Amino acid sequence: MPWSFSCGLPVADDLKTTAADRKLKFLAFTKEYLYFEQMTVPTHLKSLQAVHLALRTGSLKAAADVLAITPAAVGQRIKALEDYLGFELLVRGRLGLHPTAELTLAIEPLSDAFEKLSAVGQILDFQRVNEIHIAAHPDFVDLWLKPRLERFRTSHPNIRFCINGEGEVPLRLGQADCEITFGKQRMDSDTEFLFRDFLVPIGSLEISERIVNIAVGNKLEGFPLLHLDFYKDDPKAIGWPEWIGAHGYRKTALQRGIRFRRIAPALDAVLSGAGFMICGIALISQLVDAKTISFPFSLSTGAWTGHAYRARFRAGALVKPQIKRFREWLLEESRVTQSWLRRETRAAPH
Repeated sequence: MPWSFSCGLPVADDLKTTAADRKLKFLAFTKEYLYFEQMTVPTHLKSLQAVHLALRTGSLKAAADVLAITPAAVGQRIKALEDYLGFELLVRGRLGLHPTAELTLAIEPLSDAFEKLSAVGQILDFQRVNEIHIAAHPDFVDLWLKPRLERFRTSHPNIRFCINGEGEVPLRLGQADCEITFGKQRMDSDTEFLFRDFLVPIGSLEISERIVNIAVGNKLEGFPLLHLDFYKDDPKAIGWPEWIGAHGYRKTALQRGIRFRRIAPALDAVLSGAGFMICGIALISQLVDAKTISFPFSLSTGAWTGHAYRARFRAGALVKPQIKRFREWLLEESRVTQSWLRRETRAAPH
């Protein structure tokens, strides 16, 4: 049957055609006309995205969560496309949303199209230079973060860091994207737990060997004791007076010795054989694994900190892809450290 066009829509020349026939022909024409003539990508891309996500997630609410809009807004985008086409695209079932017969044939190319768009976005974003600004305790940065950060840089070479005001990008005014602290549990819900630490006496290989044959009660007598103030605000942290009071090995000058505010310079003193120190082992795990640092006494004599390392991301920062990637990487590396601590301290009290 011949067709003519009016205002861009098909009109049946034979008015005797049944309503059902006219509807089928209209749908067939509309789909062809939509995909090859009228349907420009900018006009309907958001609506197609809403349809794609609603099908993939099974609900308007889940699609809205992905798009960071309301379920009503998702529904409006889909409704706008349905009004344009003249037929429904989705139906609701007991297990979620399902495509109508008209949409079924378009599902595969629709999914393929958005997968390709996502790939394009990742390729272009990968080439864009992005910045991450971090504020953290220098010991955490020097002993834990920087040694691991090279792995992140390998996967994300176009992300640049400014850490504590220094790095590959200049310091900017305002709050850092990520703040990492060591302290007590904070009440705000946007602070994420990384790990607690485990305090135990450590020493260089050389100085530890010197106490092996000394009588048990006097193993530490006369040896230099190094003291860390890093943990002084933690009520569960142990220092030499608490440790020796519980385990012995020395009777005199428990408080005497050099005091350090930071872990890194104190660690340098330990490695040079200047004395023994009670220190958290999470930050020095690589030295422990390399057997550069030794434990002169059983790990069962150690104690867990009450405070923990935690990360707080600036409000709004996580909308940036590079910040989301860094957060995921930071939490995964923290889980690795937690597992390492569990293995090392398996026989230690919790």
